[in-house]
Amino acid sequence: MKIIIAGAGEVGFHLAKLLSYESQEITLIDLNKDSLAYADTHLDIKVIKGDATSISVLKDARILNSDLFISVTSSETSNITACVLAKQLGAKRTIARISNPEFINHKDEVGFTKFGIDELISPESLAAAEIELLLSQSVFNDTYEFEKGALTMLGLSLSKDAKIINKSVKVAAQLLSDIHFIPIAIQRFGSHSTIIPRGDTVFKDGDRVVFITSKGGDEELCKLTGKKKTEIKDIMILGGGKIGFKTACDLSKNFNIKLVEKLKDRAFDLAEQLPNTLVINGDGRNVALLEEENIKDMDAFISVTGNSETNIMSCLVAKSKGIKKTIALVENMDYYELSHSIGVDTLINKKLLAANSIFRYIRRGEVVAMTKLSNMEAELLEFVVNPTSKICDKYIKEIEFPLSAIIGGVIRNEEGFIALGDFKIVSGDRVVVCCLPQSIKKIESYFY
Repeated sequence: MKIIIAGAGEVGFHLAKLLSYESQEITLIDLNKDSLAYADTHLDIKVIKGDATSISVLKDARILNSDLFISVTSSETSNITACVLAKQLGAKRTIARISNPEFINHKDEVGFTKFGIDELISPESLAAAEIELLLSQSVFNDTYEFEKGALTMLGLSLSKDAKIINKSVKVAAQLLSDIHFIPIAIQRFGSHSTIIPRGDTVFKDGDRVVFITSKGGDEELCKLTGKKKTEIKDIMILGGGKIGFKTACDLSKNFNIKLVEKLKDRAFDLAEQLPNTLVINGDGRNVALLEEENIKDMDAFISVTGNSETNIMSCLVAKSKGIKKTIALVENMDYYELSHSIGVDTLINKKLLAANSIFRYIRRGEVVAMTKLSNMEAELLEFVVNPTSKICDKYIKEIEFPLSAIIGGVIRNEEGFIALGDFKIVSGDRVVVCCLPQSIKKIESYFY
């Protein structure tokens, strides 16, 4: 697959890095010589110095033969223009990164596809949506919804008082009469390797386990893992940038929000735009200020400033004050390696979220959604079953899946099912599969 990426910034570089692992033919375009030089020496890709809105530059990148054009520069206008030009010059599909959420809200009304833009991606909106989802599932560290919650991915760390500790997956399933969840990936404490669990896999203290759940599965997991659901009402947000603003805007409908912003002019602007949010002008790194604003009474603390270290440290301060749920925005992907021991409940990264949204366009088979499990090697993919798919009209126990992959669940007629061996896959089903990188190509072949 030939993919052209415009913009060698954080999102563009990260996308190029992930896509280069997939053995795709990648061309990266940017005006910044230093960014391109770094990408050229660290990645197996082609780089072109130039403006992605230039027709001659796009032709140099062989836009006519491209399968996908992705514009993720920092300029929304440039991204839209580049995608329009790319489509007219022969690109099969185009994706534009935008920052104005209005474009996404009115996507169908405006009809961006008429101009040549197939998809709009807003990393900021994706981060805000991720935060909202994490708060709705406050017990869990990771979460991802398929088909508006028909199936949900939930991740948590097992403590020693969990009922399933030292029990196999098969035995743990027998603790409840009817189960609405299945474990799909396990990372042992202190290890970087990912285990795709089978019936004889034993849960250990400190395991980070990812489950697929249907309706009611989250409550069952709470019973078996000893986690208690806590109601979230009062939330403090640190940072009034695009993500902080969008998060406050979305959450203020259902929660009591305090937003701390360091810049005075920005704080006044936010106060005008967010009538249901208490905006505080101050430096969130100042512990005395946080205490003065009753941080101890908050149910959740979200730090989304432009500085990863500030976000992590402020969340640690919040945790020390007894706040149950902390979420930090981090730009440095290496911090995910520390997410087990760092002390913050959840780390989110907008580059990874944007990459997850874009990845489904380069997967073979009828992939309709995908997400990478944070700090794990595995990917979670949602496929649509066609009448010609190898998996169609077969019981799960008849399908010879590789051991490095597992079917987590099936969505049929908008209803989610935890599919075990005697479940029959039929045309039109949406199948959620968790697999390690080495088995992705084989898994895709089941859904051609």
